[in-house]
Amino acid sequence: MPAPRPPAWYLVSLRAQGEHAAMRRAAARHGGGLLALSPWRLQPRADDASRHALDVALQAPVLVFTSPAAVRAAAGLAPLRPRPGQHWLAVGAGTAAALRRAGVVGVQAPARMDSEGLLALPALASTHRVGLVTAPEGRGLLAATLAARGTTVDRADVYAREPVPLPAAALARLAALEVPACLALSSEQALRLVVAQLPVDAARVLRGAAVAAASERLAGIAAGLGWQRIVLAGSPRPAALARAAAEALATNV
Repeated sequence: MPAPRPPAWYLVSLRAQGEHAAMRRAAARHGGGLLALSPWRLQPRADDASRHALDVALQAPVLVFTSPAAVRAAAGLAPLRPRPGQHWLAVGAGTAAALRRAGVVGVQAPARMDSEGLLALPALASTHRVGLVTAPEGRGLLAATLAARGTTVDRADVYAREPVPLPAAALARLAALEVPACLALSSEQALRLVVAQLPVDAARVLRGAAVAAASERLAGIAAGLGWQRIVLAGSPRPAALARAAAEALATNV
């Protein structure tokens, strides 16, 4: 049996520990491999204060879930059962799918999968109160904009992103890469945590890579940090990021 062909390129994923499987599959569909640089792990909360904050948020007429991890953590704290007249919103298709798996029907999600897309949904334009189910520091723009509109935000931080050291083996692989690479960028905070930990050799390789950014805002952040080859994926979903990365490397953007 012939040995598997080595990847023609690598997608660098900054997702949390244990959250790279979908990105790996997406890269493989385009002939790429995955290099995982996890700057944090996700830790669901189970304390009484978090449970109480979620109970309060679940009473709001409009609920916003900011990630699949937020859905999973919330479902571990309380049953997710919509009340009559409630609107359940998800930041994107992945979060909406997680809510449906948890038994929630009628989930609304914007075509533009970011805070700006959420803020444009009619349900958020006409409500006085929102339950925001998220993690500390998550969706700061969303919460700040709602507060500026005069909307009461009942925030429930149901999980935490705990920073971890970058794996030494992954950093060594990055520094030794001999094929093109593209950074999948869907989180500013993850990017800044990674950049702060990169040794010189690994930093040189990563800064020479292309960037597939999930949004225009993230593309601007990458440019501000010195990246030059940036393409817009238009979505944080693994399929969109991997497709944009493959196209960027194929055309040498």
